[in-house]
Amino acid sequence: MEERKTNWGQIAADPKFQELHHRKVRFLFGWWIFSTLLYIVFLAGAGLAQKFYAVRVIGDINVAYWLVIIMMFYCFVISVYYASWANKVSDKLTSKLVEEFKGGGVDVDKLTTGVTGEFQRGGQK
Repeated sequence: MEERKTNWGQIAADPKFQELHHRKVRFLFGWWIFSTLLYIVFLAGAGLAQKFYAVRVIGDINVAYWLVIIMMFYCFVISVYYASWANKVSDKLTSKLVEEFKGGGVDVDKLTTGVTGEFQRGGQK
């Protein structure tokens, strides 16, 4: 069986790969900065606004608990949004690159694994 060597330098130098990498970094870095700042504000508030965080909203559930629940929901929303973005943008660009570098002989739509974990073989889920 013939072993094919992958020229990673050629792939990294390809303008389409650089565009894919740039888009992904820009998308992820922006959300990482926003999430980190949100978390720091949450922690600073816990230390600096203890009386506000202790205010009971419903029964024994106070503001701090609601903020934690909101942050968990935020993480879920961001992950769903990223999966949607990746399926629309990143996965399409990646499929085009894979097809181009394999010489166009492979139909990557027939055998793909997406961010959402869907596995397709022969166009069927």
